[in-house]
Amino acid sequence: MAFEPPQRLVNALGEVRDDGASAWLARVGTLLDEAAARREVTVERVHVPGGRSGLVAHVRRADGSPAVLKLAPERFRPEAERAALTHWDGFGAVRLLDPGVNDGALLLERLHPEVSVRTLPEAKALLEAAGTLRRLWVEPPTGRNCETVPERTGRQAVAVRASVEAFPEVAPLVDAALEAREALVASAPELRLLHGTFRQSKVLSGERMPWLAVGPDPVVGECAFDLARLVRDRVEDLIGSPSGPAITRRRVKRLAESLDVDQERLRGWTLFRAVESGVRALRVGRERDAENLLEFAGWL
Repeated sequence: MAFEPPQRLVNALGEVRDDGASAWLARVGTLLDEAAARREVTVERVHVPGGRSGLVAHVRRADGSPAVLKLAPERFRPEAERAALTHWDGFGAVRLLDPGVNDGALLLERLHPEVSVRTLPEAKALLEAAGTLRRLWVEPPTGRNCETVPERTGRQAVAVRASVEAFPEVAPLVDAALEAREALVASAPELRLLHGTFRQSKVLSGERMPWLAVGPDPVVGECAFDLARLVRDRVEDLIGSPSGPAITRRRVKRLAESLDVDQERLRGWTLFRAVESGVRALRVGRERDAENLLEFAGWL
């Protein structure tokens, strides 16, 4: 299939500076054709704007039923996603339709990508997103299918610390974030299978259930880590509001109480994840995103 990859994906893979991802992008049309032929599906169209970590195509199965074929480079751990989706088996998450094929592509039930929880009013969106997230927090599968929170955040902590020399102005926030992480990983209260990159836009409308999560980057660890990304959803709206700091503190409290998560642990992981994302945005030149994230982190 001849096509131009969505620009959003091209830009995102350009930021990661990974030769493997670049090679994957150069071959993605061929990879899509091969994955479709292997599953005996017909490609209808590539979803645009699509995601930042993989290619999503609308396809038809041999019986005419709609589905989605998702391809991702190895650095985005498509086989860890496969393992998590297999374990959830459609409970709270999009259903995997080809659990036995391990080639970096996933055949998934088709949802409604134009209707995410983010399209709802904010209070309703947070409620529905939190309810979806709760369903995903289950005992992890046996065997080692994905990273742990200490492993993932350990790698991130090294990169954040190394960035201080280039961006000395962020040193106080980095110190606070790394100190919070050290305390948190020393005493995790539970081990659950987590979505890993959960936010409102990752919850789509479906036929089988009203809302289903998509696009996990699964990790095993404590629930507060997963919930932390949801705290900063619509961060640009928070930054634009004179009540942003107060709204953020109320959101931490409300989400912690509604999902039985320790409030201080949620605050700590929210701080670490916001600083890590903000520093990463600085490194790749997304200055506006970095400013928003680091200002948000300062409120915590």
